[in-house]
Amino acid sequence: MAPRANWKGFLRLSLVTCPVALYPATSESEKISFNQLNRQTGHRIKYLKVDADTGDEVPNEDIVKGYELDKGQYIEVTKDELEEIALESTRTIEIDEFVDKSDIDPRYLIRPYYLRPDGKVGHDAFAVIRETIREMDKVAIGRVVLTNREHIIALEPLDKGLVGTLLRYPYEVRSEQEYFDEIQDVKVTKDMLDLARHIVNQKAGRFEPEKFEDHYETALIDLINQKRAGKPITPKERPASTNVVDLMEALRRSVGKEAAPAKAAKSGKKPRKASSGQKEMLMPIEGKKPKETAAKKPAAKPQRKSA
Repeated sequence: MAPRANWKGFLRLSLVTCPVALYPATSESEKISFNQLNRQTGHRIKYLKVDADTGDEVPNEDIVKGYELDKGQYIEVTKDELEEIALESTRTIEIDEFVDKSDIDPRYLIRPYYLRPDGKVGHDAFAVIRETIREMDKVAIGRVVLTNREHIIALEPLDKGLVGTLLRYPYEVRSEQEYFDEIQDVKVTKDMLDLARHIVNQKAGRFEPEKFEDHYETALIDLINQKRAGKPITPKERPASTNVVDLMEALRRSVGKEAAPAKAAKSGKKPRKASSGQKEMLMPIEGKKPKETAAKKPAAKPQRKSA
């Protein structure tokens, strides 16, 4: 099934316009999720919207938005009033400027989206905008309205499409000074830096996301499989912490510690890669076939086997 777009509209660079669709570039649907249960009955917990004072359940049509001015004092805002102030640019991503990628502070990054032409028209205009951004080696900064709020979006080429990353506004980013002011000024010696650089060189590599495994997710899958199989759950032993007070001694030990894994890597043994679909590691439910088996099931009705 084709992915469903979060937003559809137009991408505009001056007088060049093309219809586009916006899709989420990330997903957490593969992660293990839990429901809350009543320990006594095993039934799921259901949340109701109730009046805070009377305790009575309130139907959705009677629920409105309100801004709290003071304790228990609210200004009611209706849906019609919110629609009246809705921004006109709800269906257009207007490119305002082009900047260097290094100019964008990582703290302003929120989440990535994929942008592609919507339908069979506009591919030429889309390609012109995409290749112009690529050729100039810049990031296009525009605005997009999602869930009635206007967001800054940074666009850059990726293969045949564009990646659009939502950005925060300055008022959403906290100043580092309130956290860093009390950090002591420490003079780091050349010997310490030399040892630390040696450790960095031993651990140097390329960022390859596929070689990382979500160990907590894997542990959750193992826990669920063990409980389904009726096996006893025994807590694992925690590794003992090493108490090294001398910083130089800690650096020297680290150099020796990192040298061993480096030699093991040269032996040709590849690191274990994370599964592309973690939930596939779960045991199949009794009476059902795994997704992969179901996908390969022939269209024709299978013949019944005799006992």
